[in-house]
Amino acid sequence: MTKAAKRSGRAGAGAGAAGTGPTVTLCRGCCCGTERKHPGIDHAGQVERLRSGTVDAGRVRVSDCLDACAQSTVAVVSPSTAGRAAGGRPVWLLGVLDRDTEDEITAWVQAGGPGVAEPPGLLDLRVFTPARRIRNQMD
Repeated sequence: MTKAAKRSGRAGAGAGAAGTGPTVTLCRGCCCGTERKHPGIDHAGQVERLRSGTVDAGRVRVSDCLDACAQSTVAVVSPSTAGRAAGGRPVWLLGVLDRDTEDEITAWVQAGGPGVAEPPGLLDLRVFTPARRIRNQMD
């Protein structure tokens, strides 16, 4: 089990909870999910909105830290079983701080996520590549 998996929180219900749907891992650690770094953001509400929006298609996990603090707030969308079979890999997203981005993540999970569907809207502008050491933790 990876460090990121060990630091993760509970899964949502539905298809994703069974391990077949995409997984969204949302950083909530030292900076991403804090009022200190991002004042005025409803961090707990963000987690709940993502969970409720993906409940029938995937799951949302919370990580203490994904070690990409400069890109805060970070989310990683990992492929479903079908997405991984189609060659999908985890996709790292930076600056996940607004409802439009949350809605696009939710829509992507509902559409099947990496390997199954292209990221909707402007979500592809938030994609970044973390250091190899960090990426390997999510693979």
